Amino acid sequence: MARISGVNIPTGKPVSIALTYIHGIGRTTASQVCAKLAIPPERRVNQLTEDEIVRIREAIDSAYTVEGDLRRETAMNIKRLMDMACYRGLRHRKSLPVRGQRTHTNARTRKGPAKPIAGKKK
Repeated sequence: MARISGVNIPTGKPVSIALTYIHGIGRTTASQVCAKLAIPPERRVNQLTEDEIVRIREAIDSAYTVEGDLRRETAMNIKRLMDMACYRGLRHRKSLPVRGQRTHTNARTRKGPAKPIAGKKK
């Protein structure tokens, strides 16, 4: 099993799909990595040589922010907004939608399950 950036990538899948199991790498980035290293994206991970896996690992480590570093950077950006007490930071702090979505109805993912209000029923 190939291990890249601390993630065991699945062996039976094509390289371009398997690389998306790494946080911070999507389909486009995975295709770019394959093209840059001249690895056919449809080749399965278990068909890669050890040299190709090392080349993929080095290319990702040198050019992209992935996994723990990316998660830490995102968390720090959100914390910075909250510390500044700007509008977006306040929305994060209150667990409400940050990007202007309506909250009168919907927004249940962000707000959590609906809470019943006592005395509301008629």
